[in-house]
Amino acid sequence: MSVFREKLASRERQAGVFLSLIYAFRMLGFFMIMPVFVLYAEVLPGATHFLIGLALGIYGLTQAIFQIPFAMLSDRIGRKPVIAAGLLVFAIGSLVAASSESINGVIIGRTLQGAGAISATLMALAADLSREEHRMRMMAFIGASIGMAFAIAMVLGPILNEWIGVSGIFATTAVLAVVGLGILYLLVPDPLDSHFHHDTELQTSNLLAVLKMPELLRLNVGIFALHFVLMALFLVIPLALRDTAGLAVGSHGSLYLIILIVSLVCMLPFIIVAEFKQRLRQVFIGAVMCLMLAVAGLMASSGLVAMAISLIVFFTGFNLLEAMLPSLVSKTAPATGRGTAMGLYSSSQFLGAFAGGVTGGAAQAVWGIEGVYGAALVVLTVWLGVAFFMKNPRHLSTYLLKVDTVTEDELLNIRGVVEAAIIKEEAVAYMKVEKHILDEEKLLSFAAAKH
Repeated sequence: MSVFREKLASRERQAGVFLSLIYAFRMLGFFMIMPVFVLYAEVLPGATHFLIGLALGIYGLTQAIFQIPFAMLSDRIGRKPVIAAGLLVFAIGSLVAASSESINGVIIGRTLQGAGAISATLMALAADLSREEHRMRMMAFIGASIGMAFAIAMVLGPILNEWIGVSGIFATTAVLAVVGLGILYLLVPDPLDSHFHHDTELQTSNLLAVLKMPELLRLNVGIFALHFVLMALFLVIPLALRDTAGLAVGSHGSLYLIILIVSLVCMLPFIIVAEFKQRLRQVFIGAVMCLMLAVAGLMASSGLVAMAISLIVFFTGFNLLEAMLPSLVSKTAPATGRGTAMGLYSSSQFLGAFAGGVTGGAAQAVWGIEGVYGAALVVLTVWLGVAFFMKNPRHLSTYLLKVDTVTEDELLNIRGVVEAAIIKEEAVAYMKVEKHILDEEKLLSFAAAKH
């Protein structure tokens, strides 16, 4: 049976489900306040547009600073202790923000939330708990949970705000972190073996080589810009919906639900064109242009219907790019450099969120809401220029296989294998393959005995 179709073992399914829950709980904590935070923060003592932007985006800076060192520490002392410490720091930060009565206190709380940076360590634990040939499916499962968490948070945030307020949302995220801690120790299996994985962890010795790859650099610029724009816009969208469009705050969640459902339906044809018609570059550039059109529409909109249409266009492009970017990193990165490439990509995403909050807040302080839209358009224009020269990537998949005595040349002689590297200390072959023509039966004949 093909490993692309073979079912995950029960231990792998258990690990995938519960690690996804821990990941999703953290993302809910970060995202639930986005649709309502500016409405709450504008009345806090000491609040300014800049400080509100800083409070919204500061978690991205500490995430970017700490996630890779924490993952490296987990190689030494174990995954679960590092994840547990990160969840506790996140919970403490949430409680600090919940109990704060000034914007400065919220900034401190958000800083602590981000310092509980365990994303990379969670991925490393997922790698420990999955067989090499199933690891990409495990990562895709966890990745899907992040997208679900974002969608749920956008709808749930305004609803919870009506019931318990933003302070209550922060307190709820602390509870979710504690629940995640219980899941970690009660439901996530202990790995039989824990070691460095080239496909999920950043390798410092490989850092410079990956940084020099132009196509990966374009993708890092892309995820930076995407989350810059997202964070900047949510400094003004809730205000515009309330003050310009006249929509009651309690109805924001219902609007976001409609917008997200329609945008997900709208993006599906483009995913099909990109993946099955192999038009990745064209769809990618078109999605960036969609974001530009949407921001320009928001800038010009004065009524609810016009704003809703612009937001549908925005989230169609956003969801499309959020799905395509990590896939493009995986297709583009060297077989043994995927972990390093994804680490840099993730750091770029968090830095984009930080820069978007700070720059958006500064632009709003000087030029008002139009200044935030203008800053977003400038960043998107730069991104479009960078993306325009991207190459249409080959449709390659990452394939890992436990091996014994096979050589790299033997693997490269198999139909469909385009890149192969064997890490001897792991006894694992890291490959990039063309799945549709792969002679998988011959490839599996080189697999080591079941482990």
